[in-house]
Amino acid sequence: MRRLLSRRAARRAERAFVAEGTEVVRTGILAGAAPESVYVAAGSAGADLAVGELVGMALDRGARVFELAPGVVERVATTVTPQPVLAVFPMLDLPEVPSRADLVVVMADVRDPGNAGTVLRSADAAGVGAVVSCGGTVDPYNPKAVRASAGSLFHVPLVLGDLPAAVLSGLADAGFRRLGAAVRGGEDYATVDWSVRSALVLGNEASGLPEGLQLDGLVGIPMAGRAESLNVGMACAVICFEALRQRRSSMPR
Repeated sequence: MRRLLSRRAARRAERAFVAEGTEVVRTGILAGAAPESVYVAAGSAGADLAVGELVGMALDRGARVFELAPGVVERVATTVTPQPVLAVFPMLDLPEVPSRADLVVVMADVRDPGNAGTVLRSADAAGVGAVVSCGGTVDPYNPKAVRASAGSLFHVPLVLGDLPAAVLSGLADAGFRRLGAAVRGGEDYATVDWSVRSALVLGNEASGLPEGLQLDGLVGIPMAGRAESLNVGMACAVICFEALRQRRSSMPR
């Protein structure tokens, strides 16, 4: 389990990842993901009602449940204050973007796992059809990304893509308009027609979009205050919820 927590290569080789925390693990099980194994801190199943119920849910789904010796969770977990539950799940990603998707978020060079998790959470909340994580982007199965997704990793369709150029070429072939999120120079996100099948491309937190990407346009978020830009996860939320607002406004009442 420690290797799955610390090494991307181990997660890819075993096609498995670790979810930490009672609520995240519970969300995964309720979403239909079957954990391979669940590990609980010593004495927590009897002392914490939520942990005890989660253990029952895991056993009902055929998972192996192990109670760890005192102090083991603290040595293995990746947080300063460890959660009493860790679970190993099979990876959830899809080979390609679902055909029904009309809005896709592409992480072209997102490096911070907290931001990647927030993108997943925002995309899930806004009803995005899929999130594509390109080569060069942080692993969305990184334990910090999994925690930051707050369970949305189990809900939003995820695709582990090739390098950004190849991903965007494939999306264009599938009929997606490719719009890059830019700090400056882009069209106001609120004036964009999001009813058109679109891919929102998010770049690096510090340097923005990778150079040379084949895009159909840029979108930006006008700033009223002194902040130069928004966190990439927050920018994703703002734009995706505008797309959701437009889609809801066009629906018959």
